[in-house]
Order: sequence, then C-alpha cells, then structure tokens
Amino acid sequence: MRKLALSDEILLSIEKPARYIGNEVNSVMKDKEKIDVRFAMCFPDVYEIGMSHLGIQILYDMFNKREDIWCERVYSPWVDLDKVMREQNISLFALESQDPIKDFDFLGITIQYEMCYTNILQVIDLSQIPLKATDRGEDCPVVIGGGPCTYNPEPLAEFFDLFYIGEGETVYFKLVDLYKECKKQGLSRKEFLYQASKIPGIYVPMFYDVTYNEDGTIADFTPNREGVPKQIEKQIVMDLSDATYPTAPIVPFIKATQDRVVLEIQRGCIRGCRFCQAGMLYRPTRERDVEMLKKTAIAMLESTGHEEISLSSLSSSDYSKLPELVNFLIDECRQRGVNISLPSLRIDAFSLDVMNKVQDVRKSSLTFAPEAGSQRLRDVINKGLTEEIIIKGAGEAFEGGWNKVKLYFMLGLPTETPEDQKEIAHLAEKIAERYYEIPKDQRNGKCQITVSTSFFVPKPFTPFQWARMCTIDEFLGSARTVNHEIKDQLNKKSIRYNWHEADVSVLEGLLARGDRKVAEVLKDVYEHGGIYDAWSETFDNQKWVDALERTGTDMNFYVHRERSLEEKLPWDFIQIGVTKKHLLKEWERAHQEEVTVNCRQKCAGCGAACYKGGVCFENQN
Repeated sequence: MRKLALSDEILLSIEKPARYIGNEVNSVMKDKEKIDVRFAMCFPDVYEIGMSHLGIQILYDMFNKREDIWCERVYSPWVDLDKVMREQNISLFALESQDPIKDFDFLGITIQYEMCYTNILQVIDLSQIPLKATDRGEDCPVVIGGGPCTYNPEPLAEFFDLFYIGEGETVYFKLVDLYKECKKQGLSRKEFLYQASKIPGIYVPMFYDVTYNEDGTIADFTPNREGVPKQIEKQIVMDLSDATYPTAPIVPFIKATQDRVVLEIQRGCIRGCRFCQAGMLYRPTRERDVEMLKKTAIAMLESTGHEEISLSSLSSSDYSKLPELVNFLIDECRQRGVNISLPSLRIDAFSLDVMNKVQDVRKSSLTFAPEAGSQRLRDVINKGLTEEIIIKGAGEAFEGGWNKVKLYFMLGLPTETPEDQKEIAHLAEKIAERYYEIPKDQRNGKCQITVSTSFFVPKPFTPFQWARMCTIDEFLGSARTVNHEIKDQLNKKSIRYNWHEADVSVLEGLLARGDRKVAEVLKDVYEHGGIYDAWSETFDNQKWVDALERTGTDMNFYVHRERSLEEKLPWDFIQIGVTKKHLLKEWERAHQEEVTVNCRQKCAGCGAACYKGGVCFENQN
C-alpha cells in the first residue's frame, strides 16, 4: 500500500481530495532504489488545469521511457490545502510516490501564463526550497523553467537555477546525463550549472550580469564567466513524426478542463499575425505524418477510454492532410461512440461539412476570431481575414442549421481609434442581419451572437514588442464604447457582450516585458499572500498596487510607453530563428497597414529557414 502524504482527516476537510492522491490509470510507478534521477514535473495551477496540458504529458512519457529516470507530477495546491500545509508545516509532494519535492533531483516548472508567476513561488516555497537560486544548498533540487514564458525569463530569473529555451524533446536527456556524470564525479551544484550552461538552449541566469542606463533601460547583458554563451539558441524538434508522443496518457480521477484525448497534428503557424507570440516562437511550421497520427489516435482512445478526441494546433485548417485525417477519425469515432472536437478551424465549406458530421448543430456554437472590427485594423495586425469571408462563413453556417456565433476581438491594438472599436458592434450587427435574411420557416430559432473582447498585451518576439500598452482607464473606456455601440444596433437583443478584466491584462503586460528588477514586485506580492492571480475569485489587484508602491516600480516605464527601436530589450539575448530585422520590418508594415501573405503563399524571409525544415523547405526536394 502507498502511504499518502496527507492524512484522511486533511483529505476529508478539503475540496476535491482526488487532486492530491495520484495512482490514476496510466500513471507510472517505479522502484526508487532502481533509478538514478528523480524528476518532479510541475504545472503551477490546480490539478484539473495541469492535467490538461499536453507538454507535460509528452515529457512525462518521454522521461519515464528511460529506466534510470522516474518523472512524477506536482500541481499547485488549492488555497484550502495551501493554508493547511503552511499551518502544519507539510512539504509539497509528488503525486506518484507522495514523497516531498525537496528530495528530488529536479523540479521542472512549465511557465505557460504570466499570471501564474505567484503560483510558481508558492510551489518552490511549499517545497521548502529557498526562493532565490543563489540561496540554495547542495541538497536542493535543480529548479528548471520551460514553456512559452521562458522567452522572457528575466522577471523570474532569480528564482530559477536554469531555463530550458525550446521544445522539451530536444536536449533534456543531455542535461540529465550531464547531471549523472557530475554527481558521479562529486562536482558541486554550481559546477553542474556551469557545465549545463554550455548545452544549447540552456540559460543559467546566475552566470549573466545586467547593467542599466540612467533612464532604467538595459545598458548591457553579459556572461560573467568564461565559456558561457552570449546568446541562447532556441531548440526545436524538426521531425515531429519521429518524436516521442504519449499513446497511454494519464486518465484523471476528476473531470479535467480538457477531459479528452489530445492529438497534436502540427507545431507552428503559417499565418504571421503580428500580435501572436506563439506564431513566431514555434516557427517553422512542422507537420506530423498522417499515418502516425491515425495510429496514435487509436492507441490513445484504447488506452484511456476517453469519449472525445481533439486535434491540437495553432491553426488546424492549415494542416495539409486535414481532410484525410478527419474523414478517418469520423469513421473510427462513429464505430466507438467517440466525439471529435476540432478547434482552430477556419469557417469554410469543408470545415462546415465536417462540423455537420461531428457536432450536434443545434447545441454547438461557431467561433470566429476577427480580432479587430475594422478591415483597416485587421490589416494592421495582419489577420488576413476580410469582412466578406466572415459574413460568407457565418451565412453558410446559418443555412446549415447553426444559430449561435462567438466572436473574439482585442481592444487596445496599435493605431486603434474609437471608429475601429465601434466597427466591432457593426460587424456583429451585419452577422445578425445575415441570419435574419434566411426565411423564417428555415431558421433554427433566434440568433445568438456573443461578442468577447480581451485587452491587447504586447509580447516579446512579436512585431508589436515595441508597442505601448493602454492604461486600465483607456481599456475600460474602449469597452464602454463597444458596449454603447452594440446597444444602438437594430438587432441588439441578439448580441451579448462581455470583456476581460483590464487590471489583470495590465499586470500581464508588466510580467511579459519586464526585466530582472520586476522580480522584486513579484516576490513582494507573494509574501503578502498573493497566489492564483489567474483566478478571478482569488485575484487581488490591491496587492499588486501596494507592491509596486513599496518597490518604487514605475508601471509607465514597463507597460505604457512605446519602446525605442534602438533599446536593448530584456529578451534580446535569446535567438528564436525569426530575426529582429524581420520583426522590425513587420512593425513598419503594420503602421503602413500592409498585409504580409502566409508562409505557403510566399516566404517573408523571417529567418526560421535556418532550422532547415518544415514549411520553409516544403516542395523543395
């Protein structure tokens, strides 16, 4: 029998105790005496969200295929258990063995979203590991950060021993083998980190010094030890079909956010939207072989018993073998009574035909993401979507039996005017009008259009990384403009409007483009009780306002000013293939309202061809 880390008394007193007991179907148990390296893989949010993350499932499977490594999972305890653990001095533990994280060799934390940063400190602190990397002794686990937010690791730099820049399937085993070798030779923790810093894609913050100009901008960023690289190169997998992929993912005990089999069909995106970080980070676009996907889909359905399968990709419609794959899945899933979920599809005739086959048309809603209301602003952001395409797609959907449409937009985009904001309401009205053009006896009840706006956050490695971000008042003002304009439309009863929290967006902007000095604010918020900032019921903006004041941090400097094109940015030491020259060119084209066509139509010379594969090298054999 496994001994649980929490007593029955504690488990019965907290919400959803199944989050903490492990032992789910397909979880991996190993003999501690027969392994060399223990790796705790963490998603810094609750179990239900962490269990839905594909990246961790891939790494968990990859690590556990090696006999000398045991990879286990750990998630952020919810606030009820967090309180108990602090009161009773219980150390954070891994689900599989229920052993304390502080006894592991590595603690790997995936950093997916800026508003989870306080939870990262919670995980390190509850694991009884010193928050600052420089305070850790020889017996502490090596704390590693990975994931999209590591492309600006600086606000978190002092809390991590190292960051892994790139896709996890590439150099992790080199890192683990180096660790084993250093351990065998009796080398110190610092010596291991020094050797690790020479592995491509590994960034060890303690070996770099930052100096600042009088105005607070970065003067220089230099290695402080010989042999440490000046630039860190992103590591990516070029042959996805041959890369590891879990055919028996863990089946959670309680309903996860995405309670289904996830089939990743490709990485990257050919579209080049100027606000989209993922579209630049994951270039070049690389596809998985359709036969490999068919086999993997069946293996995953058989090993999990899930009743739904979802295709994962930034833009599923751009997968070149989509019709073949989808038709295969429709046949297979019909026999097995399994539903198919197809996110990230463009609404065209093929997609509507497929959705007709796989969805209950009366229940489901269609999603469009025009991102901007006016064509001018869609050209600025390089969305590549015209009003004609949107209305045509909606019309075909309505005639096919749909009556619900979700529309996603951003407010606060560069060059945006009140007229652009009002165009959001006008576009929603035109879609409603298109519905009511259908004869009454052929309609499926009333039309329901849900308009949602988030607030634009400029991200590193996008053409908009230099842009100013709006203030909270400016964001709320633009939301009011949209709201008033919707209420003035003829079909206002068919249109519902909701918007994101402005204060959360502004803080996301601070953490996304901050430098090392921002760590002080983050630490202050955490020490004053801030955790689960991504959750509206636990987010407390006042904690951040107070921390900014206590640390003397100027939000205007980090968030609300347009950055100079000559300025050294905190993430400039990272190379992602896409060049700064290309991002600058796209920033200029945005201001000229010029569209750049997608990668398959014409190469824009972004620099990602340096990886010698994927979409950059299609049809060139």
